[in-house]
Amino acid sequence: MPCIDARNQKHIYILSESLSSPTTKMTTQSQQHPEIPKTMIGVILTGHGGPEKLEYREDLPVPSPASDEVLIRVAAAGMNNTDINTRIGWYSKGFKSGTGTGTAKGQHADDASWSGVPLHFPRIQGADCCGRIVAVGNDVDPKRIGERVLVNTMLRHYVSRWPYECWTFGSECDGGFAQYAKAPAEETFKVACDWSDVELGSIPCAFSTAEHMLHRANVKAGEHVAITGASGGVGAAAIQLAKRRGAYVTAIGGREKAGNMLAVGADQAVARDGDLVSKLGRNSVDVFLDLVAGPAFSSLLDVLRPGGRYAVAGAIAGPLVELDVRTLYLKDLSFFGCTFQEDEVFANLISYVERGEIRPHVSKVYPLKEIGLAQEQFGSKKTSGKLVLEIP
Repeated sequence: MPCIDARNQKHIYILSESLSSPTTKMTTQSQQHPEIPKTMIGVILTGHGGPEKLEYREDLPVPSPASDEVLIRVAAAGMNNTDINTRIGWYSKGFKSGTGTGTAKGQHADDASWSGVPLHFPRIQGADCCGRIVAVGNDVDPKRIGERVLVNTMLRHYVSRWPYECWTFGSECDGGFAQYAKAPAEETFKVACDWSDVELGSIPCAFSTAEHMLHRANVKAGEHVAITGASGGVGAAAIQLAKRRGAYVTAIGGREKAGNMLAVGADQAVARDGDLVSKLGRNSVDVFLDLVAGPAFSSLLDVLRPGGRYAVAGAIAGPLVELDVRTLYLKDLSFFGCTFQEDEVFANLISYVERGEIRPHVSKVYPLKEIGLAQEQFGSKKTSGKLVLEIP
């Protein structure tokens, strides 16, 4: 039924059926939802700092979609490094150490977001979002109401689709750590599968980051791909996606997590505290997907073959590394920084889910109210797989 959004005086359409529960499967239909409430439960980030900057609220205003946006009743949202890195201000150039080593000082707040632009607070974080469309702007087909969807983590809509520019869902705009979220209709994707909402909620950020690394490095069948940080969310996704392309995969991670990495699909697992050159051999790897950086960086280049490719999308062991430029040019290596994603990356990912070519890797589920505990567990790096927040 049409209604008027009093804040911007434009028509939107709202769902006339009840909202699905966070764990409802695609095959379940709900009935008789009277209207969308004016307030919602959510968690706001009030500034850069520790977990005390996360505030659980029950009186947040429900967002109203613009003419080209949709409103989503959020069911589940995965936990990602970018959520915590943004909170602690780790993206600031003044932060020299790895993640999980404190918070940025106040003088670094001006460049403490991933894009280098100051964040506006309060902000609802959450780079992942799985839910159902319950309202649409007047330029969006109302037939989309009721779709179960995932939101693209890297949004190009808000920057007029300029190359190498994007907003991160939950950073430059509010994200999935609330009962409702709005997103551009063109970057909100219907997903037809029998996964639970929690399983789908683990996918967007981690899997799109991994797929983008493989896409940028142009990984081919038969190539040897080595992955650092392979026991985490992005690393485990990269294992699956590299195997999907027909690559031979060496997973590098904690010694105690070797079994988990092999279970996800790696051909071999190597302890991160070992000597990579002695274990893998010089010039033995075609592509390195690096999520760790830090002190081990130079050894990765020693292991890469001449003409090899290095793709990076994280630096959890530290952003400052030692590079012998002679290794780079004498071995004709190619380096790829991986943040901005081409349109086909997320669209392809949705198709992999629908065709059953990948599977979720969920470790533990927390209620939204326990976000502080969930982030503490995430930061401990003691789990293998994704931590997911269930939205009430």
